[in-house]
Amino acid sequence: MNWDYENKYFAQGYSVVCGTDEAGRGPLAGPVVAAAVILPEGLMIEGLNDSKKLSEKKREKLYDVIINEAVSYAICEASVEEIDNLNILNASQLAMRRCVEKLDPKPQVVLVDGNIARDFPIIAEPVIKGDALSPSIAAASILAKVTRDRMLVELDEQYPEYNFKKHKGYPTKEHREAVIKYGPSPVHRRTFLKFLDK
Repeated sequence: MNWDYENKYFAQGYSVVCGTDEAGRGPLAGPVVAAAVILPEGLMIEGLNDSKKLSEKKREKLYDVIINEAVSYAICEASVEEIDNLNILNASQLAMRRCVEKLDPKPQVVLVDGNIARDFPIIAEPVIKGDALSPSIAAASILAKVTRDRMLVELDEQYPEYNFKKHKGYPTKEHREAVIKYGPSPVHRRTFLKFLDK
């Protein structure tokens, strides 16, 4: 993890570069949550990495550090309805664009985790495995993941029969069996429940 991606744009004269990432593309339930972050140039946060490679405790700790250190950050979501209407890829991109729009100062460049950067109104570079390469993207991945996990813990209180707090909406065997037994809840993504048609 280094500042190579960000530095490439600083060297071209751009001064505000942000990173964006999402959490929750794979789950059967809940929104997809994105974050966008502008970090102070050159800042290295100890332990910063792709959120999926960190323990929950470590992510929670880094979440506070990122929020305190960031020049600007935004956390947004695309709803279950938007996911079902637009498909998960488009909904993820929408959530990321919403975040980038909210940043202040306005970024001139956005580094987008993954291989697609669609319809951003500024220069947008997709970075494959960006959450392990760019500090800005890694920071965004942690904010998105921690926020989404917290949302699913709250949804667990509303819909305890699905045990969202345990699997966070991902398609575990237990989760699929609960959907078959109880039927989908209002927070389930209908387009993800093809196994109910069998």
